[in-house]
Amino acid sequence: MKITGTRIAVNARDAKAVDLWLSRGRVFFSAISDSKQRVLDLSGFLILPGLINAHDHLELNLFPRLGRAIYPNATAWAEDIHYAYKSSIEEQRAVPKRARFRWGATKNLLSGVTTVAQHNALPSAANRENLPIRVLTRYGWAHSLHFCRDWHERFQATPEKFPFFIHAAEGTDEAARKEIDILNRGGALTPSTVLVHGVGIGRKQLKWVEDGGCSLVWCPSSNHFTLGCSLDREILNARVPIALGTDSALTAKGDLLDELHVAHNAVPAERLYDMVTCMAARILKLPPGYGEIRYGGPADLLVMRDDGLTPAETLLRASPQLVIVRGRIELVSADFPLSDPGELFEDAFPLQVENRGTYFLRNPIKPLIDETRHISGREPRLAGKQLHHDA
Repeated sequence: MKITGTRIAVNARDAKAVDLWLSRGRVFFSAISDSKQRVLDLSGFLILPGLINAHDHLELNLFPRLGRAIYPNATAWAEDIHYAYKSSIEEQRAVPKRARFRWGATKNLLSGVTTVAQHNALPSAANRENLPIRVLTRYGWAHSLHFCRDWHERFQATPEKFPFFIHAAEGTDEAARKEIDILNRGGALTPSTVLVHGVGIGRKQLKWVEDGGCSLVWCPSSNHFTLGCSLDREILNARVPIALGTDSALTAKGDLLDELHVAHNAVPAERLYDMVTCMAARILKLPPGYGEIRYGGPADLLVMRDDGLTPAETLLRASPQLVIVRGRIELVSADFPLSDPGELFEDAFPLQVENRGTYFLRNPIKPLIDETRHISGREPRLAGKQLHHDA
């Protein structure tokens, strides 16, 4: 496919007019010989690299937000919701995990995400092949110190070239702060370590995190919901690479676009752009080309309307018009100027999303809605948003 008439993002501040050729899931800036090549004129649009969500629990995105207080730490939150919302949790878990993984991937696709880091066990290989986005597979993980007693063995078993994810210092009390002390004593604060949340990191702990070369994943809306606060400026301004993540619908406000708007209260647009593109790719140790648009890189692209703003400003003000993963169009907005979405892919499955509008997906969505509705007895809400299938 040849894409013409558009600007492409060079970085958070700059974009340039250039034609793209997509072939075998890769991006090129010169013509590729193909007599049947489709030409897509995207005049008036801006192309960004597909976004990277550095932290999600894909199977937990049909859940409502659960919690009835501000908690001192994530352990207190988890223990409370399993007691207070037992029936709601059982109802959601009745939906097969296979289906819930697809819902989590769909949530990400709708917000322009093309790669996501799953925390918890991966979907099976067969299930991953049916997902519309990429799911990180080369990583190690432990849920947390409290809920994963073998965390140190898991850390040691993770190759240095892979990231190791762990929820840590997810709280505001001494117990949360001491988690960094325990990780430090265990030799687990390294350049491969990715601390998720980190709200309770104190000044002493922050120096250990900096000196160890660790990274952080920031989930501000989730933090504010459970803890009443998020990362303070000292941490945000420290020598620590930070990416943005959504967490799951159990605590987050919505999807990655929602999270960007929450984070913008504390961080400039240009840095947020990096947190969901090149910095996220670096922290997740993705191959070269992810989180940017480069010759020979993956053809994972987000297309938004071009109002002459910078890529970072566009990301905060516009909405996805097309999402391309592995060189294939996986999503197109009903607002995209086409008489028939079938011009872009053979089958187009409509999905109306509350406060977002209607999108057409490559993957069939109606069977997923029907299955979920049949099991739960109600219309599904995805990351807090009501869905409707336009037949």
